[in-house]
Amino acid sequence: METPIRVRYAPSPTGFPHVGNIRTALFNWLFARHTGGTFIVRIEDTDTARTVPGSLESILDSLRWLGLDWDEGPEAGGPDAPYFQSQRLPIYQEITDRLIKEGKAYQCYCSSERLEAMRAEQMKQKMSPGYDRHCRNLTEAERSQLAAQGIKPVVRFKTPLEGQTKFQDLLRGEVVFENSTLDDFVLLKSDGFPVYHLANVIDDHLMKISHVLRGEEWLSSTPRHIMLYNALGYEPPVFAHMPLILGPDRSKLSKRHGAATLAEYREQGYLPETMLNFLALLGWSLDEKTELFTRQQLIENFSLERISRTAAIFNKERLDWMNGVYIRGLSVDDLTGRVFPFMEKDLPPEVKRPLDINYVRQIVPLIRERISTLKDAATYADFFFVDKLGYDSAMLIGKKMTVETALTALKAAEEKLSSLESFSRDLLEDTLRHLADDLGMKTGQLLNLLRVATTSRDATPPLFETMEVLGQERCLKRINAVLAKLAGNEC
Repeated sequence: METPIRVRYAPSPTGFPHVGNIRTALFNWLFARHTGGTFIVRIEDTDTARTVPGSLESILDSLRWLGLDWDEGPEAGGPDAPYFQSQRLPIYQEITDRLIKEGKAYQCYCSSERLEAMRAEQMKQKMSPGYDRHCRNLTEAERSQLAAQGIKPVVRFKTPLEGQTKFQDLLRGEVVFENSTLDDFVLLKSDGFPVYHLANVIDDHLMKISHVLRGEEWLSSTPRHIMLYNALGYEPPVFAHMPLILGPDRSKLSKRHGAATLAEYREQGYLPETMLNFLALLGWSLDEKTELFTRQQLIENFSLERISRTAAIFNKERLDWMNGVYIRGLSVDDLTGRVFPFMEKDLPPEVKRPLDINYVRQIVPLIRERISTLKDAATYADFFFVDKLGYDSAMLIGKKMTVETALTALKAAEEKLSSLESFSRDLLEDTLRHLADDLGMKTGQLLNLLRVATTSRDATPPLFETMEVLGQERCLKRINAVLAKLAGNEC
């Protein structure tokens, strides 16, 4: 393309970034990286009343976590700094004054009480809500009189009363709005801060944004932006409004569908590689069958043409499956480093801290196939760390077994295991399989009994490897505790 590709992610610090918000950032980033363009982060922080403390930090941290580096913006700087709209107020004021002088905007002195009464009446009359243009044609004398009363006006755009506003959307083709359905929207609030429509258009122009890739929910705002571009003599960027993300029941995505902020996914133990891959497939695909992509593969294959025209479906089960795949693809050392802080945080409080990372490294290969998130690790591995286990008596007595046969088997096992000079998995397997034969038991009966005795669970990682990691002393201590329990004594 002749025009350099420049795209932006322009969040407002009015909340913590969620799936849809970050998906927008990702698609812009992928488009910039695929084309060799520039990815800009701009903070649209002019809605001071709705600013949420900590949200800006969360937005930037989420981008860093996913590896979405930006070429211009906060911390990176750039030729169009500052990249915080709250620091660009003189620019918006100057351009608003120009629109007023050219007769393309006007000052509105209507009170909030009048506007509320107007909307109530419109609803009563079953009319579409919108400003009634009360101040559009005030005389200069009337404006001076209102200003003399100390009323601080807002500035509204003079929307054309007739005709149509059209634009081409890369995903939807030509989009047409009747101007008669649009009211005279506010450009500048009475406190001197711009609304989204004004600041967005001005900054996109000044920052030479070539493509605006944003969610479908902004489609209805685009005619206002086109009008502003035309009024200011700016060339509009190329627009692409991406599909919504819906829940499996095709309703608006919400917490009940498993949606969460990016920070919550991180806290729940999802990998950034997984989230990058999963988010990319919410509205984009390569061939409708490939599901796993590396970062580089996404960059190489991403194109606007492959963005879906229909809503993307958020599937939490698919996310969990994908995260499990990525976890199993990590090396033992890598996975150990990632699960370690989760174990430190989530293991029972009686477990001594700090944990021994070398001990954790031995456990990781045993639980890797079972966990879907890093947070699962503590749940699946807690029996490796606690000193005293609780036992369900019903689990201790297997099928076609009695208390007596269980006691006999465990006593025999305790004797054999006590005499071993090595506690390697191969020797454990050979010893216990032969013991089952000697006892006239099925191998599974003995192994299941020992599994419950050493872990207090009936489903665990491979038993011999588990016992090897637990060690001889701990296994024997637990077997003796079960023997005491079965014999009716306190354990």
